[in-house]
Amino acid sequence: MKYRNNIPSDIQVVIALVLLTCIFIMVPTLSNTTIRTVLGLPMVLFLPGYALIAALFPARDDLDGIERFALSFGLNIAVVPLIGLALNYTPWGIRLYPILISLSAFTIIMCIVAVFRRKSFPEENQFNVSFSSTYISLKDEISKKPENKLDQILTILLVLSIVASIVTLAYVVVTPKEGEKFTEFYILGPDRMADGYPTDLQLGQNGTVIVGVVNHEYADTEYSIKLMLDNSSQPIDQELLHITLPHNETWEKEVTFIPASAGEDMKLQFLLYKDKNMAESYRDLHLWLNVNEV
Repeated sequence: MKYRNNIPSDIQVVIALVLLTCIFIMVPTLSNTTIRTVLGLPMVLFLPGYALIAALFPARDDLDGIERFALSFGLNIAVVPLIGLALNYTPWGIRLYPILISLSAFTIIMCIVAVFRRKSFPEENQFNVSFSSTYISLKDEISKKPENKLDQILTILLVLSIVASIVTLAYVVVTPKEGEKFTEFYILGPDRMADGYPTDLQLGQNGTVIVGVVNHEYADTEYSIKLMLDNSSQPIDQELLHITLPHNETWEKEVTFIPASAGEDMKLQFLLYKDKNMAESYRDLHLWLNVNEV
């Protein structure tokens, strides 16, 4: 009985795409290119799900190609949020690099499992995508002389339609729209997670949170941040008041506040202002504090 000793071609492609995505995201000189976006979309939308399907269904007859393709997207919708949820309860939190490393590790581990599971089957029963035979088949089909001129015209129109669709998709992906300009504004607890906020304090006791801003405005942007407790401005470090952030950059800082008076359900507001417009906040967040007298 003959067994495969090499890595299947589809698994090679998945691993190569994962490694390329990591390179184009983690290397500073490459992270600002459009290739990062092109590689990042399959990483988030398809590759982890495909690797999981490959591990679960290693045999050729388990699923056909269309079912594998559809289930890869479906499982991906389940896998990626679960990984993000798990990261939220770790010291690393939901950040770019932890998400990238987690998705990459999950995908590669599933690929390794898929390789070993496929090797347990005879070669003729192993699922594999033969890119070379697919390419040769498509090439022969395109180069084959059509029976009549109408078939030739239809073939040319089909090829042009496919090329136009690919170009249009690439343009939509890499070209930002005006409506997509936004700023992330968030607060985290002292442990860098989205819980554990200091909401029960004694009068005179300070609370600490982490305030973060991520610029997606496609331009250097000036921000101002102010804390207010029940509409009374709280003093904060002067460094926190004004920051200038380049596009796609993240700013975080620990902020300590001390309530000036006791009370229940006191609204602590975190107000973000943009481009020196202090008349109205651009983004706002809040916590409800209970401050007890000593």
